[in-house]
Amino acid sequence: MNPRHVLLAVAVAIVWGINFVVIEVGLQDFPPLLFSALRFFFAAVPAVFILGKPRVAWRYVIAVGLVLGVAKFGLLFVGMSHGAPAGLSSLVLQSQVIFTLLFAVLVLRERPRKTQLLGIAIACVGMVLIVLDHGLKAPVGALLMVIAAAACWGVSNIVTRHAKPQDTLRFMVWVSAVAVVPLMLLSLATEGAHADAEALKSINLTGVGAIGYLSFVATLFGFGAWGFLLRTYDASTVAPFSLLVPVVGMAAAWAFRGEAVGAQQGIAAALIIGGMACTVLRRRTRRDSGVLTRTGWPAVSQSSPR
Repeated sequence: MNPRHVLLAVAVAIVWGINFVVIEVGLQDFPPLLFSALRFFFAAVPAVFILGKPRVAWRYVIAVGLVLGVAKFGLLFVGMSHGAPAGLSSLVLQSQVIFTLLFAVLVLRERPRKTQLLGIAIACVGMVLIVLDHGLKAPVGALLMVIAAAACWGVSNIVTRHAKPQDTLRFMVWVSAVAVVPLMLLSLATEGAHADAEALKSINLTGVGAIGYLSFVATLFGFGAWGFLLRTYDASTVAPFSLLVPVVGMAAAWAFRGEAVGAQQGIAAALIIGGMACTVLRRRTRRDSGVLTRTGWPAVSQSSPR
């Protein structure tokens, strides 16, 4: 990769890693579903008028909008609001790599490599260690929501592979726009109009900054830059940079939120990241003959966010 593009890939990973700390901060000012809806509203609604219509079938835009935008982010935000720490969430959410691979095997009938199966086994051991960690601050229910969010992300990756969007940013902007109304309705139904109104009335600079970061930095810059890299390089070259996201997320949570990482969580993190590395790294070959090689972050034939 061009050195400047390496720096760009690292910058995206840093932005997406810090994203989890920003979510945790924003949840102090907003109910989780309202917060998620606002994030997508400001990222997508102005942009759709600039970028124009999506260049893929509407069924794919709607499907990914509901599975990724509503289900994945809704579960993540609710899980974090119920006590899943930022650093731990950034790590657990990356198990989407494993879910993507599993769904590709079950739905697309793709053949996993032995190293990918080994990677799944290693990462699963790490996930079990996290769940069994008695010092874990997160309630089990909150942690399960984050795991469910990762599973939804995996489903959306498979749908996106079918969609094959040529313009990742345009596709993700419309996916985000689809998510706004369902998230707002869910917020009104579960969090209540009074709570939403109070949050909007008492909004402060911290809340504005959190929405701005998630909307413009994490979403528009992140997806725009990642989509550019995936159009420029093979997915197997770009995807490994996503492994930096949980590393940055856990470091940022430690630095800014005082989230300690115990010995067992440290071992679990190493196992999960190592297992994910096995699923996305491969030797270069002249042809890919039906073997799973692009299950980490969706490429031009797959898509991605945090």
